[in-house]
Amino acid sequence: MNNLDNCPRCGRLFAKNFRDVCPQCIREIDREYELCSDYLRKNRGTAINELSDMTGVSIRQITKFIKEGRISLIDSPNLSYPCESCGILIREDHMCESCRARLKNDVRRMKSAEEEALRSTSALRAYQSKNIGKDRT
Repeated sequence: MNNLDNCPRCGRLFAKNFRDVCPQCIREIDREYELCSDYLRKNRGTAINELSDMTGVSIRQITKFIKEGRISLIDSPNLSYPCESCGILIREDHMCESCRARLKNDVRRMKSAEEEALRSTSALRAYQSKNIGKDRT
């Protein structure tokens, strides 16, 4: 079994462990978390852009901290993170309500198109089976 992998964050080769990144990046992520946590303790009204600017921690990493539950939105009333689809700032789930509605509508439309295609195929087969013997007479 191969226990070596490249760290997705820095590219270094490392022995796989319970985390998906190398030990150096784990320490760096923990340091970034401490920076964010300390800043938020002193500045409760901070928004994600300000937090990123003031700590040097990427918005993507801050978003990970939020989704992992390491940073609580309850304690940070102005903190939001980007919708994974359109980027608008949200405080829950992975997508904003507008993108979720669009996705549901797209899925509904695709299901409807699939059902229509199945009905058309079934009707064509029925027509063909009725007319198989008629061409030979």
